Amino acid sequence: MTQAVNRKSSVFYLKAAAAVILLVSIDRITKHLAVLYLKDQAPFQLIRGVLELQYLENQGAAWGMLTGKQWFFWIVTIVFLIICLIYFKKVPAGKRYFPLTTTVVFLASGAVGNFIDRITQRYVVDFIYFSLIDFPIFNVADIYVSVAVTVLIILILFYYKEDDFAFLK
Repeated sequence: MTQAVNRKSSVFYLKAAAAVILLVSIDRITKHLAVLYLKDQAPFQLIRGVLELQYLENQGAAWGMLTGKQWFFWIVTIVFLIICLIYFKKVPAGKRYFPLTTTVVFLASGAVGNFIDRITQRYVVDFIYFSLIDFPIFNVADIYVSVAVTVLIILILFYYKEDDFAFLK
């Protein structure tokens, strides 16, 4: 019986790790393509007046907040990834927690994707720009985080009950 539980846990961790690796790889590939085709080029309009691809080396967060404070982003990312690992260790098995676990995988993937940039380059490559609303230029890792946070809020408000989070105590 113990071996079956361990195998299931190992499969759970392997699937989560594989998903993070896949998502981070997609982020890395898109950033590499942005460097190859967008750096030192005029913005490329996908939908005129709405959406364009525009290369930016972002040394801060959205709207340039905390520019040059890489140490802050490193600490926050490391603490967040430790929290994700604790979550994966404590989360009960079962379909009930699949949406939450998937959300955490996307959050971790976004954090790792931008963390790699911050460590290797001291800036994050951003390249997607919604010119219609003058939204800050962002990247695929940012999409992971934004969508995951939105889904997390919806899950907490409408799907999970307070008792569902007892495992975190």
